[in-house]
Amino acid sequence: MRCRLLLLLLLAVPAAAQEVATAVVPVVGSVFGATMVRWKTDVEIVNDTGSDVDFAMELPLSAELAEMATRLPRGASLRYPDVTGQLFGIDHVLSPLVVRTFGRRSVTVRANVYAVHGAGPPSALQPLTTMYGSSFYPVRVLDGLAFSDDFRTNIGLVNFGERDADFVLALQRIPGRTIAVSPVRVRAGSLIHTTIQSLFPLISKGSGFLVVVETPFPDTYVYGSVIESATQSGTFVAPRIR
Repeated sequence: MRCRLLLLLLLAVPAAAQEVATAVVPVVGSVFGATMVRWKTDVEIVNDTGSDVDFAMELPLSAELAEMATRLPRGASLRYPDVTGQLFGIDHVLSPLVVRTFGRRSVTVRANVYAVHGAGPPSALQPLTTMYGSSFYPVRVLDGLAFSDDFRTNIGLVNFGERDADFVLALQRIPGRTIAVSPVRVRAGSLIHTTIQSLFPLISKGSGFLVVVETPFPDTYVYGSVIESATQSGTFVAPRIR
């Protein structure tokens, strides 16, 4: 799924000099959530590589063609308060954001999600974890999950691959003691973003849950998000490697 615009940049230089550094934000978008809250993603690109660079950005799992490429001078930065709408002109979408830098070192990618409810002020920014380079491990753990009247949890499973990927999710309250198991198949080139109770419908309300995610498929990412219902503020949960 390499961005076509970046391929054009690569063709302009000798093959020996063609190096590409990759950064991935597991999920960005502009979607409506619970109680008609609108979630958007703020993204900043910072060139702290020490030289001018060419880079490309794409939403590889969006239904529409969504890619751009540009040159960023040394020390410069770009910021998009609503990256999917402002940069790509797409509404109602969820996709990972892939940033490919033409060089040995990636530009720095900072991403935050926030909620907008009607004409009121946006919620506090919720930092998203950017992953640089390969980050696949067959067993990954999402910690600190909750499901109650005060908190809700979403879990994301991302499959960049060209074939369907099978995941096995194990719900635990005490590490090592599984209380429920949910097998999930994610179609090739797609993302599942769903609530923890839809994965484990017999779950009882509580906090301090963890989910162990296992898959042998390498082109995959997982993430979680715990949201406080009263304020719509949340915490992004990056996977812990086990």
